[in-house]
Amino acid sequence: MAQGRVIALLGGGQLGRMFIENALRYDVEVHVLDPDPGCPCAQLAHRYVQGSFKDKETVLAFAKDADVVSIEIEHVSVSALETLKAQGKLVVPDPAALRTIQDKGLQKSFYQEHGIPTSSFELLADRSDLEGRTASLPAFLKARTGGYDGKGVMALDGPDDLQRAFEGPYVLEERVEVASELAVIAVRGTDGAVATYPVVEMVFDPVLNLVDHLLVPASVSEEVSRTAEQLALQVVDGLASPGIFAVELFLTRDGRVLVNETAPRVHNSGHFSIEACPSSQFDQMLRVLMEWPLGATDVYGHAAMVNLVGEGGSGPVHVEGLSGLLGIPGAHFHLYGKQETRTGRKMGHVTLTDPDRERLDHNIRETKRGLRIVPAAGKQP
Repeated sequence: MAQGRVIALLGGGQLGRMFIENALRYDVEVHVLDPDPGCPCAQLAHRYVQGSFKDKETVLAFAKDADVVSIEIEHVSVSALETLKAQGKLVVPDPAALRTIQDKGLQKSFYQEHGIPTSSFELLADRSDLEGRTASLPAFLKARTGGYDGKGVMALDGPDDLQRAFEGPYVLEERVEVASELAVIAVRGTDGAVATYPVVEMVFDPVLNLVDHLLVPASVSEEVSRTAEQLALQVVDGLASPGIFAVELFLTRDGRVLVNETAPRVHNSGHFSIEACPSSQFDQMLRVLMEWPLGATDVYGHAAMVNLVGEGGSGPVHVEGLSGLLGIPGAHFHLYGKQETRTGRKMGHVTLTDPDRERLDHNIRETKRGLRIVPAAGKQP
């Protein structure tokens, strides 16, 4: 594909911002559609359009002059993407793959149909179906559509929890005994070439249900790493779509590796790659969209990513402890350009790189202890 192409990106959040930061090194244009004029991408995009990426006609009008269409959030109009593909545009990921992934019920059924190990599940229509499944508890309840960043998921410990359930339809999923949560970023080019990044180990915040920090390479055996990477490639092969796919997995206490969920886009679990790999997940995304060769995915030594989540209420963004962080060798600070901080909102991240794992662990603790994103004093709404 020639340089100088126009990429239409649906979604203007931090993932799109980091994609644009990388794309600015090349002769390409990135146009962004997002409903929020203050979104992180609005400041960097070659062209920003305010509008809903869920509305078919809005998406079609936005992307009509683009060469390539892609996403940084999966909750978009698949119907619009199908039309754009029929018009001859390159659409990544393929709309059929996105339609499968958007619906967690279809996604789980996809794993089952392709022989990909996943936790047992039932598809339920509404509360009356749910109330008849008390024998399946404890379990996790997931909204089939619309869930994002820990939302649309809740633990059901027993029958008393059913009255708190959100509206269906649902995926009711077996609660497995998890030893660790893993992720693999897998890449598939338009020519079918594939690559994977090393397996990542994710540590979750139990209150926010978000990744607190992650480590790469994961602290698992070579056999588990190979299995996780093979499963990620099996998912990508089954979807038969170019793009970047974040495959999240469980390592169970009895040694099984199960696919949990797949995101059809760049992902929080791949942010480490900006500083820790020759070609980051955002560079890979651009390579796929431009039909260039895939990049190298090796990790330089050990790396970690610490999510920076807002705390202390809402208000203008203030960073505490930045000077201390920048004194840590191998620390790389990323602020996402959001105009308001809120408790529990992802505001940025820190990548840490070090050849020594023990020193890396120490630096993770120092980062978590010293760096905070809070409302600016005296300016809270």
